[in-house]
Amino acid sequence: MSRRLTFISLGALLVLLWLWWRPSPRETPAPTRVASTAKPVSLRTAAAQPSPPPPELASTLAERALLTELQRLLQRRNARRHEAVLTFASEEAYRAFLARARASGLTITGQLDALRTVRLHYDSLPALRDDVLHYPADYAALGANYLIQAPETPAKEDRAAIREVPLGNNSLAALGVTGDHSQWGRGTTIAILDSGVAGDVTFGTGRLRALDVGLGLTPGNGAEDGHGTAVAGLAAGLSPDAPGVSPAANLLSIRVTDATGTSDLFTVAQGILAAVDAGAKILNLSLGGYATGPVLTAAIDYATAHGAILVAAAGNDQAAQLTWPAADPRVVSVGAVDALGQQVTFSNSGAQLQTSAPGYGVQTAWLDGRRVTVDGTSASAPFVAGAIAAVMSQNPTLTAAQAWQILADTVSEAGAPGPDPDYGRGILNIGWAMNRNNPTYADPAIASHYYDAANHQVQFIVQNRGNLPVSGLTLDLTTDATTRTTVVPYLLSGATFIVNLPVSPTALSANASLTFSSQLNNPAGLVDQVPANNRKFTRLTAPKK
Repeated sequence: MSRRLTFISLGALLVLLWLWWRPSPRETPAPTRVASTAKPVSLRTAAAQPSPPPPELASTLAERALLTELQRLLQRRNARRHEAVLTFASEEAYRAFLARARASGLTITGQLDALRTVRLHYDSLPALRDDVLHYPADYAALGANYLIQAPETPAKEDRAAIREVPLGNNSLAALGVTGDHSQWGRGTTIAILDSGVAGDVTFGTGRLRALDVGLGLTPGNGAEDGHGTAVAGLAAGLSPDAPGVSPAANLLSIRVTDATGTSDLFTVAQGILAAVDAGAKILNLSLGGYATGPVLTAAIDYATAHGAILVAAAGNDQAAQLTWPAADPRVVSVGAVDALGQQVTFSNSGAQLQTSAPGYGVQTAWLDGRRVTVDGTSASAPFVAGAIAAVMSQNPTLTAAQAWQILADTVSEAGAPGPDPDYGRGILNIGWAMNRNNPTYADPAIASHYYDAANHQVQFIVQNRGNLPVSGLTLDLTTDATTRTTVVPYLLSGATFIVNLPVSPTALSANASLTFSSQLNNPAGLVDQVPANNRKFTRLTAPKK
């Protein structure tokens, strides 16, 4: 699947029309394109066509070419049938279209006045073509209303098999949340753009409200309608059996999906604007699609300009790219890990991935007061949304973007050294972020055992997850029956140290697998907040032939 930005370049259209209509028999028109992805529209050479076509024929050719282009753009299987999303170049052009649309045989089914954008239903595509031909300068963009969905049930194929460990009701502990966090999120609002959020004891009293953008205020009873409740519980639940990161945060539910878990670009953009206008600074979108358009880009622009931040699921397709809106670099995109901090098989990867969080066998709320365990990056995103609310509540002067930056600076290193497509910057570490101003907070950790296949070596990565420099650490590495000890140099807060251990491909192949274990030893007097992460065991399996 590939990213597609599909909209008509009206400038290209005007050039095409001008080439057809201009009365210049001495010059040969060069081939041109209606848009960057359109097939070339070849015009005959001067030798074959010594004079331009009559105006009537030129008009007919223009109409046919534009109709073909509109069919190419709008009649796609992953878009709403008989719908288009139109954006206008000026307020005057926008208002003029609203006034003439019905008379032109076009039905407006939604408006985003702040973006000068409409959702359009058409019975006849030529009716839309005629409006574009008559008012080309009015249009800024025109494209399909692509589908966006809650990620489907994760598949587990293709990637190397790993033993994935569910988190159950221990996700917060895995993220470093300990002690009383009942006031986290106070004074903040997290908008949940999803299937709607059902009332549940985990949301307490007076914290949950809803806005209707056309799909109702509450979820239905469909198979996917508990999705939004599950997401909200992970962000801000307060019950012990459905806990969230920020149990004091307010929740704003905006239903943007139908009973099948399906939405579209326009509806999601509409939900983003509604959430921002209602004052939410944190927007969670546990949904996505593999196509985008100007309306979604403009909605993200709007949110960013108003000080809001979007958090979105990376997708559950094992794809080497993220779904939209997570693929937008301004959005905090989140992948999934299991209880061992391993990237879960289904989680999408990509250069735009920002961070990772629990997303395998996670317990949360559902419809009718039920408790369920869920898999997916849909579960991972609300942990990050809740963490942003927690950091903001700790210091109300912080913006949402500043709160996210603190979280980004305190992630747990994972996978390959540094940012990588599988984990992003690393795994969310709320305990470290919320203790960032505590000078006694210390947590030296073994971050990762990473097999660098290109260089035939295993990289043992140590990270200082505390707030002060640490010296005097030693690392014991054991491979089968052999142990070696390495002195870890002075590590600044957040810094990493890597030990590279060569691995012979021949030895790996001959043994089918090799085992590695590491033990990080603290200096005397250091009080380690998370001693459990000082030991790690890995079995490296030979690739299948």
